Amino acid sequence: MSRIRTFLAVDLSNEIRAELVGLQDRLARTGVEIKWTDPENLHITLIFLGEVEDREIPRVCRIAQDIVARRPAFRLTVSGVGCFPHPRRPRIVWAGIGAGSTELVEIHDALETPLLELGYRREERRFTPHITLGRVKGDFSTDRLATVLAKLADWQGGEMAASELLVMSSELTREGPIYTVLGRAPLA
Repeated sequence: MSRIRTFLAVDLSNEIRAELVGLQDRLARTGVEIKWTDPENLHITLIFLGEVEDREIPRVCRIAQDIVARRPAFRLTVSGVGCFPHPRRPRIVWAGIGAGSTELVEIHDALETPLLELGYRREERRFTPHITLGRVKGDFSTDRLATVLAKLADWQGGEMAASELLVMSSELTREGPIYTVLGRAPLA
């Protein structure tokens, strides 16, 4: 029996993806060493499940479909830029979600209970909808990055319809992760 590294996500429109790539380029000019997320891998993670037995994937897909089938599609905006865990100790550089954030949290919370019943662990951190732009490498002076992030706090990346939830696999390779869609759960 094989195990598949699995997560649930909302994909992004090509227009928003292009805006995010432009933002990555702008942030790259800070000189901070950041491993940028490849453009085709940009997404909004709702829940990371970790290693899932391949025979469990259909159950995960059914749970996702059952949860979102009665929820209407909604508009979301990508706005703001920041970092986790703190501007003085940045590890993850992200773009935020404005409109649609409440709906994403509601879907996350609705998914969590049936997935916990299947044996998956609850995230220790509170869910905050975001798009990971990159991961900061090494130690360095964070002043320049913190200054740029503060200036981009009101950055606007566009609006899109969130119309489906994806069940995805993530295969880690030297070149970076390879994501594959395992299932789709359309919103009403």
